[in-house]
Amino acid sequence: MSKVGFCSFVCLLFVCCCCFCCSKAMPTKVNQEAVNERPVIGILTQLVSDEVMKPYGRTYIPASYVKYIESGGSRVMPIKLTHTTAEYEDIFRKINGLIFIGGAANLETSDYARVAKVFYRLALTANDAGDFFPIWGTCMGMQLLTVLVAGESLLTNTTAENIALPLNLTEEAHSSRMFEGFPSDLMKALPQEPLTGNFHHYGVKLQTFEENAKLQSFFSILSTNIAENEACFVSTIEGKRYPFYGVQWHPEVNRFQWSSSLNFPHSFNAVRLSSLLAEFFVNEGRRSLHQFDNPEEKASSLIYNYLPVFAGNFTGYEQIYFF
Repeated sequence: MSKVGFCSFVCLLFVCCCCFCCSKAMPTKVNQEAVNERPVIGILTQLVSDEVMKPYGRTYIPASYVKYIESGGSRVMPIKLTHTTAEYEDIFRKINGLIFIGGAANLETSDYARVAKVFYRLALTANDAGDFFPIWGTCMGMQLLTVLVAGESLLTNTTAENIALPLNLTEEAHSSRMFEGFPSDLMKALPQEPLTGNFHHYGVKLQTFEENAKLQSFFSILSTNIAENEACFVSTIEGKRYPFYGVQWHPEVNRFQWSSSLNFPHSFNAVRLSSLLAEFFVNEGRRSLHQFDNPEEKASSLIYNYLPVFAGNFTGYEQIYFF
């Protein structure tokens, strides 16, 4: 080997050794915030109220909610209304978030309200202790959140039945966690295009909400809408301190319900809205480190153990899980 070649070899060896030593001395910085990449979101079953559905079971979950959460990257655990408080406390320690779905039930005296109150109190306590746990309410689920926070029902007639509406965004919407990751063109579309499916008769009027100290201090109002009777109602809310969210409209229908007799928004932007909100809430669930005791227990608790019923010929849902 020539002197030039030998010197080049020695220099290369020295550089490689230095790089190796430096790589050992200067490790890559690790993100300190723990992330749960295998979340399980609970969905509280709803009481059957329609006569045509009663032969199939006492409680149910429309499959559109299950698909919605799964599309965001989570698995689903159905939560029945027949457990004890101790059993709900055990379930709480295993799931990474909770959905209150729409439907029809008494929001103060029903089993649905009773179980929701158990989880609501557990979530408050957990979040206060630094144990992150998100809750989402859709339609009646949002109404339920207002009852739980206010300690009373403030619902009045705000009918917006079978209609797609744009959102009247508030100033707080633009600095919210819920809409933080939305592209600018979609934020512009929200107040201009009918992207939200509404199927409700009751809600909380804006004036009522603003005059209630408990609601005003707990939630930020992100949007409002106008009902058929010209009442202005609150349509999107977000907890100021807690990761609790509510929408009076139905984001799940934009991608997973298709009845031609119902005004489900299926436009490009409507689908984007639904997708981003599903991903947002599941990402909130990833911040929860709750977990099952073992894989077998988890496997036996998930929605995969149940078969949905085709219901497109007697309801507005394509499929329903009955319990």
